[in-house]
Amino acid sequence: MYRQPPQPDPARTDPAVLGALLARHGWRRHGGSTGRYARFTPPGDAPGGAGVLVPADRAFPDCTGLLAETLTALARSPEPSAPLVLTAVAVPSDEMSWEYGAERRAGPARWADAERLSAAARAMLLAGALAARRPAGFHGARLRPQAARDVEQTLLGPGAHAARLTAFVPAPESRGVTTTLLRALHGTRNAVDRQHTTGSMAAFDNAVELGVCHELTEALTALVRGTDGVRITLAWAPAHPPPRGFTAAPAPVEFTPGDIPALQRAAVRYRHREPSLPVRLTAAVTRLSRTAATGPGRVRLRVLAGADVTEVRTSLDEDAYGVACRAHLAGVPVRLTGRLESRGGFRRLTGASDVRPAPVEDAARDRPAQAPLQHPDLFGEAYGDG
Repeated sequence: MYRQPPQPDPARTDPAVLGALLARHGWRRHGGSTGRYARFTPPGDAPGGAGVLVPADRAFPDCTGLLAETLTALARSPEPSAPLVLTAVAVPSDEMSWEYGAERRAGPARWADAERLSAAARAMLLAGALAARRPAGFHGARLRPQAARDVEQTLLGPGAHAARLTAFVPAPESRGVTTTLLRALHGTRNAVDRQHTTGSMAAFDNAVELGVCHELTEALTALVRGTDGVRITLAWAPAHPPPRGFTAAPAPVEFTPGDIPALQRAAVRYRHREPSLPVRLTAAVTRLSRTAATGPGRVRLRVLAGADVTEVRTSLDEDAYGVACRAHLAGVPVRLTGRLESRGGFRRLTGASDVRPAPVEDAARDRPAQAPLQHPDLFGEAYGDG
């Protein structure tokens, strides 16, 4: 996620979108020339104060020139919301904002608050991206690189004050992340309320299909701990209509420190209830170790196929460890079966068996795949069809 947004291009700026964004961030419209341009002043300014002019549409004479002046004025404006408007103009985005309660807004800016907001926002967006790819109570290392790529173009920028942070999620490319995260946040709020009322955690089980997960509940816990509460809002990109099934102005979601016990119990419940997975992996051996010259050993594997993780560790008996050693020396993958354990974040394979060098049909996928033909003596009977 980058912090520095690109500069908006006046020639590509839609005046209607600019006007909608100014209004969203509290800029007030005062007169202008009907059908030609409108005048906006910053929040709190008197009607006669300095403002910016926005053309009604691209048909306005020298529209690009006027928009260039307006964008330059916004870039120089001391109004805290001006950078948010410029970012949303430059990158059509859904805006998700996190804001601490009134007590934090009234107090002095604190570096710890900003760091807490930033870390929690990133964790929450990643949780939304993981759930958008595949709902699960506990994701661990599964699909994490893919989910990270889904949010890598998201811009994180400060809000109108120290206790607010806004994420600009590109629309419509990343709408799956924002819609999943919005559903999950409301699902979490409902599950917490149900737990407060009935003492039952069952609502959290039912909320998994909405995107609620261990990662999201942990991010929320970190977000609200030590605060007087947080309010999360989402506004759709004005350049695109709201997604099907969602209102034009989604209701905000709020969490307080009183929700932490339920969130913590849910996080533990999700982690413990996610079952281990039987897998058959094709992987490259990247590291080997054992305490003696013979006997069992441990290996680290880079997963090529068979699981939604990039790397696993496992223990092998002496024969299997020997196969892994020879495969590593020859530069060829191995194939093996076992169970991915959730307790290790799906980074550990237990019960590894049937370890053998793996023929790789697509030589372009892994250049050393041709090594078995060059080193047949290394494998003997261990090499097979898989």
